[in-house]
Amino acid sequence: MKTRIAQLYLLLLALAVTACSQPEDPVFHDQFFAFGTLIDITLYGVEPGLAETISSLVESDFNTLHTEWHAWQPGPLLSLNKQLEQNRSATAEPGIIHVLAEANRLSRASEGLFNPVIGNLVELWGFHDNALPIGTLPDNSAIERLVTENPAVDDITIEGNRIVTSNPAVAYDLGGFAKGLAIDRVIERLRESGVEHAIINAGGDLRAIGQRGERPWRIGIRHPRKTGILASIEITGDDSIFTSGDYERFFEVGGNRYHHIIDPRSGYPASETVSVTVIHSDAATADAAATALFVAGPDHWQRVARNMGIRFVMLIDNNGTIHMNPAMQSRIQLDPQLDATVVLQEPAP
Repeated sequence: MKTRIAQLYLLLLALAVTACSQPEDPVFHDQFFAFGTLIDITLYGVEPGLAETISSLVESDFNTLHTEWHAWQPGPLLSLNKQLEQNRSATAEPGIIHVLAEANRLSRASEGLFNPVIGNLVELWGFHDNALPIGTLPDNSAIERLVTENPAVDDITIEGNRIVTSNPAVAYDLGGFAKGLAIDRVIERLRESGVEHAIINAGGDLRAIGQRGERPWRIGIRHPRKTGILASIEITGDDSIFTSGDYERFFEVGGNRYHHIIDPRSGYPASETVSVTVIHSDAATADAAATALFVAGPDHWQRVARNMGIRFVMLIDNNGTIHMNPAMQSRIQLDPQLDATVVLQEPAP
């Protein structure tokens, strides 16, 4: 069996800009590792000493949130899941309650295709750890059992700082949502610190605010099957760009690829899509939507996108056909050398 983790910094390459003869404000870059990926910070027009201080605070924020929201490492979420498993009820601090309530809201909007309570299924496949699973596939009967138990956010009631579930199979895993929410929190810190122009890039998923001097930020979108860039998007103002792809975390058995984006309806990795890219002002929403639309596939993404308030979508199916809506077509620049069929579709009414 062969395993591979896609190189994080190749997922979405930011900042391909042309040179300018005029002096520019300082550009600050820093990198660190958190949420199982490389975090890249770019600040524009910030004095170097202040930029260093802000970067240190941002790194601390990411590490704190990673600990609080990790479902399998010691912290509040692991404790909550253990309480739910043992008692079907749990208490938690207001901060974690707010995060879970937001995850539940996005799950309902996605028709359950983004499902933050299938932690047992994620663990069964071995995608709960940074190290990819090695060996055989999960036992089919175990998958069928978890699918039959059908854990969903509608099995959960939140009352103040107390969470109650009617389904013993419920186990929170925020992997399809936490990275985006962390980016949103960090952007808030940057703005509180007076930063107006920045990119926070977490393994290729990012949120950009402002612009780079007189020019927009230019974001490259990775080709899901080839080395290099599939397309680029320019950003000025405030936008998040998130991509879910079957090339990010996967292993192979018998020549078949098994990736980390699990369809909660089947218990197996979603099979009709190779990548989905969405744009939204809110990184947490973009993160959850990229997962949900990947699972929805080429026949149903339009309805789910509309339900989740996503205006800009590009989906590549497993035949290499590019599906997008006209709004995304107006913003994206495909590689002129690209040889692919493009299908334009409006979100379903």
